[in-house]
Amino acid sequence: MAKGMTKTQLVRAMAEKLELTNKQAAAALEFLAETAVKETKKNGEFTIPGVGKLVKAERKARIGRNPQTGEAIKIKAKTVVKFRVAKVAKDTIAPVKK
Repeated sequence: MAKGMTKTQLVRAMAEKLELTNKQAAAALEFLAETAVKETKKNGEFTIPGVGKLVKAERKARIGRNPQTGEAIKIKAKTVVKFRVAKVAKDTIAPVKK
């Protein structure tokens, strides 16, 4: 599988497309990331229009299995972050075959 775009490549592409310096593009990307984390922590979700949504979700405690021994183990309740891909992005990347 091909490697994805690195942060440096993304910053350069943003700088070129938006006619910014690499430093300004890196600051904009960093601001987006910081805002996404802060808002998801505070409000439980953060939407990037056309891309997707970060959602904070609660997982209940449950019984799992140790894959090596098969022994039942208790898994504690915890908070996780999920990413839900926007319909527009999903349809563009992997269109439904008819």
